[in-house]
Amino acid sequence: MAFDGFFTHAMVKELNELLSSGRVVRVNQPYPAEMIMVVRAHRHNYSLLVSANPAYPRIQITEIPYQNPAVPSNFAMTMRKYLEGALVESVEQVDNDRIVKINFTNRDELGDNQRLIMYIEIMARHSNLSLVSGATGKIIDTIKHVGSDQNRVRVLLPGAPFVMPPKQKRTNPYLPNQKYSDLVRQFKDSPAAEADLAHALQQTYQGLAGQTAQEFAADLLAADNLPTAYASFLRHFDQPEPVIITNERGKTSFAAFPPLTSQDNQLQKFATLSEMLDAFYAQKAENDRTKELAGQVLKVVKNELKKDQRKVKKLHQQLDDAAEADYYRIRGEILTTYMGKVKAGMKSITLPNFYDNNEPLTIQLAPELSPSKNAQKYFTKYDKLKASVAYVNEQLKLTQDEIDYFENILNQIDLASPADVQDIRVELQEQGYIKNRQKGKKKRKIRASKPETFHTSDGTTVLVGKNNLQNDRLSFKTANKNEYWLHVKDMPGSHVIVRSTDPSDETLLEAAQLAAYFSKGRDSDHVPVDYLQVKQLHKPNGAKPGFVTFRGQKTLSVTPKLLPN
Repeated sequence: MAFDGFFTHAMVKELNELLSSGRVVRVNQPYPAEMIMVVRAHRHNYSLLVSANPAYPRIQITEIPYQNPAVPSNFAMTMRKYLEGALVESVEQVDNDRIVKINFTNRDELGDNQRLIMYIEIMARHSNLSLVSGATGKIIDTIKHVGSDQNRVRVLLPGAPFVMPPKQKRTNPYLPNQKYSDLVRQFKDSPAAEADLAHALQQTYQGLAGQTAQEFAADLLAADNLPTAYASFLRHFDQPEPVIITNERGKTSFAAFPPLTSQDNQLQKFATLSEMLDAFYAQKAENDRTKELAGQVLKVVKNELKKDQRKVKKLHQQLDDAAEADYYRIRGEILTTYMGKVKAGMKSITLPNFYDNNEPLTIQLAPELSPSKNAQKYFTKYDKLKASVAYVNEQLKLTQDEIDYFENILNQIDLASPADVQDIRVELQEQGYIKNRQKGKKKRKIRASKPETFHTSDGTTVLVGKNNLQNDRLSFKTANKNEYWLHVKDMPGSHVIVRSTDPSDETLLEAAQLAAYFSKGRDSDHVPVDYLQVKQLHKPNGAKPGFVTFRGQKTLSVTPKLLPN
């Protein structure tokens, strides 16, 4: 069952019971298309998640922790200004559509009461959240700005009048009607009665997604008394029994109640719709949020990688040119040896090459230069090319180190959580690759995310850094100098610490499997992993985050494997 009009009806009822008469105590925007309002109601704090994410749009109470960005967005600041301290009067649904309306009252700067309305539109890529002034009907702000060039029907910008989405020409199922009876009579003898009736119900009633329509059609076709079956179906959304449904192929979906059409499937029941959505979206939303937050980071990293790869190509070309330095040295030395045969004004001369069995060698000359200056010209070119080799090799090493650094960042993003992406962004800001919006302002202290914790089969704790800030802190601040450090050999990967000064061979093997899993080699069968005591690590001055040197390591070859978290 999708988050359609019927599911919205059930969710609005749940939220209205929990939040009505509550007061907004905090507003945050942890992710670009999502807002969380903490509402204090009935002596309890409820975190109301409003998501306009095109993949997972929804409204619910959430218990999943989140991390706020270092700098709040303009939208978050506006919402805080108008909503913190506001009283939630009611949560309503517009008809049976996927539009939720939250009514607030608050006081303005002069202390006068003001009415505010928040419209949440749960409509896939058209999903949005708009705060509107109740007095003027004008938009205060929206989480997604939509100009006239994007939508000719509706402009969703601060200061514009709020216009509702075009209304569907369909019947609100909660209003008295008999249309369902006519549809059942029309399709009950059809060869594909259930599918045909479901399609007709979708075209007739508001808020019916495909899965809900199929269940509705199945209930009506199986009923002896149509009005009773119709009322019973609607009642399911007033008295929901939330479930997550897993079919025989492992695919999951959610529903407001156990459907008749899923008798052979596995059902997981929940006390509330919000609890069910937390369980259903926990991993899906986490992955999507990570991609969303990582968008700018990925763009920066890939652009820098392209620049470095072009630079490496140019540097190799310079090395190829420098490899011809002997060409100029040989000609300079031959000219010097046979200086007496070189006459002013000559354009070229053929002399025996004593580096090649005195074979004749034609040497080009500049007629405007003296013989000695012609020879000197060849030596100058030779010296310049030889001197460039050391510089080019140094630049090649620095550029290759930077390529390795960015490839390591890409590997970290593949396994990152939203909090890890925030750390990676901060790191790139500190390294100067991303512009820091706090420049010139008092910097807000960043609360760094924690490394991931695992346990080996004998209970030993293993810590894994999932970004470079975590890696440095883990290896040089958290770990004891006699504990063990692991890292994949010669490829990007996480720093792994075994919290033991005398780990068993089995523990080291399992920690090595974990290090291989959190590396670029996670899809390989045999990954070499170095291990040594932390005291053997060294951080060179000026090295990039996550870079260390060491010696005296031992190496294990393992297959990547994730341990219990």
